[in-house]
Amino acid sequence: MMRCAGCVLLWALMLTGCAGEVSDISETGNYTSEADETKQEDAETKIVSEEGEGSFEEDSEEKLMEEMTKQIKTTQFYKTPGNTNPIMTQRFGADPYAMVYGDRVYFYMTADAFEYDAKGNVIENSYSKIQSINVVSTDDMVNFTDHGAIQVAGSNGAAKWARNSWAPAAAWKMIDGKPKFFLYFADSGNGIGVLTADSPIGPWTDPIGGGLITRSVPNCANVLWLFDPAVLVDDDGTGYLYFGGGVPQGRVADPGTGRVIRLGDDMISVAGEAKVIDAPYIFEDSGIHKFNDKYYYTYCSNWQVDAEGTAKYGFVNAEIVCMESDSPMGPFTLKEVILENPGKVFGLYGNNHHCVFNFKDKWYITYHARSMEKEMGIQKGYRSTHIEEFTMQPDGTIGKIRQTYKGRTQLKYVDAFAVNSAVNVSMMSGTDSVGADEQAKKTGLGNMALGNVNIGDFTEVQGVDFGQGAKSLTMHIRNVTGSEGAIQVRADKLFGEVIAYIPLENGLDDEFEAYSAELLSEISGVHNLYFIAVKGEGFEVLDWQFEQ
Repeated sequence: MMRCAGCVLLWALMLTGCAGEVSDISETGNYTSEADETKQEDAETKIVSEEGEGSFEEDSEEKLMEEMTKQIKTTQFYKTPGNTNPIMTQRFGADPYAMVYGDRVYFYMTADAFEYDAKGNVIENSYSKIQSINVVSTDDMVNFTDHGAIQVAGSNGAAKWARNSWAPAAAWKMIDGKPKFFLYFADSGNGIGVLTADSPIGPWTDPIGGGLITRSVPNCANVLWLFDPAVLVDDDGTGYLYFGGGVPQGRVADPGTGRVIRLGDDMISVAGEAKVIDAPYIFEDSGIHKFNDKYYYTYCSNWQVDAEGTAKYGFVNAEIVCMESDSPMGPFTLKEVILENPGKVFGLYGNNHHCVFNFKDKWYITYHARSMEKEMGIQKGYRSTHIEEFTMQPDGTIGKIRQTYKGRTQLKYVDAFAVNSAVNVSMMSGTDSVGADEQAKKTGLGNMALGNVNIGDFTEVQGVDFGQGAKSLTMHIRNVTGSEGAIQVRADKLFGEVIAYIPLENGLDDEFEAYSAELLSEISGVHNLYFIAVKGEGFEVLDWQFEQ
């Protein structure tokens, strides 16, 4: 059923109940409210009295909308609009790993989530409760589609034998003429498991019913931490797994806990024994990439790098170090430091975890930082994923990669006239992703919609291309509470020009219904868009599409 906006002015009048006057962006990147109920009532009185109750002229409509603009109070958010880091604000995401498949890159992340004490206070992240892996993807490196969370460990997970799911690594390979996908994960520090799927999103299954890397694997018994996998599928189709970490007593400078092993052709077995990677001051966080027939092993240095180590190798505590080899199995020689600890830039130090990858002929590093929890005023070790672009020099050097909030440039614009997922965003505030169909509702993974949308919640989509111009907008919305609602669409800035209102009628929607409205003014060219809930509560949004 198509539902159309009959009278924009009527809906605008109904929306003047939105609370809060909005001031400029604060130093933290959040908009702050300076209004109270008296100001709101005064504004509403002014709207009615200027032309007389029930009498609205053409210019009165403009005044009404201008006044309503001042009264919208957005949900507090933890990322400045227009920036690209962190890549996800609806949830935390740590230990990011990138897998390129087709014209998209998929990111798999440890699903950090707040832990609480008996009084409901957020406590230090113990990592012990993490049993899922968040997954998002992008084709433009700015807007990310949220696919939900993979249930990996525990009684509800694919690998019920595992207690935890940390630090994922993903790869794909053609097997029997079809692409097969592999997700490696750490069961805390006790071993590495593997899941398989027929798509990058899943569903995922456990093909071996236990750990792939355990202490029974040759040359792994003395590795303190069997975790933090990285995977490489070489040009000839051979797979290699890199892992390990920890600092044995008395071996700060040469822990000897890094490992590499060749995988079987099926990618779910190992061939031969694990080989030691002689990485000085290694702590954790294996990484691997290939460039110009050279192999680059990257890892995080430990927290006990002394002056002698710094003088000899050029790095300090918890930095990402790069080594080089002519073979995927090594030996590797030290090359350079490529990433300082994010705490040096973003203010809160913590473990350093990364992945280097190439997408559409550009090089990137993804890593985590404690940037979002800092904006929340929390310092308990919860991490968020960032991405930076860098250049690989002809000789394989990288240099120290600059870490920023601004992040990357957009590789392609979003087509305004395509059907665009509501969870393909550069930013969410106050809302989250929910299952759009029965399978996704059950598993929390797959086809997702924007859910639990309430007044003041909004999303940002960067770089939307309207070409020569658009005249109308259609959104598929499920009104799960049955209350009246509305979405306001703005261009260029969070409180920029209003280009559309999409009203929701009274009544429950069992399915997503099409709601359409003519634009208040035509729009062309490339713009950032902001979809803001200005009335209603609890509704869900599946997608949006502009029409010419």
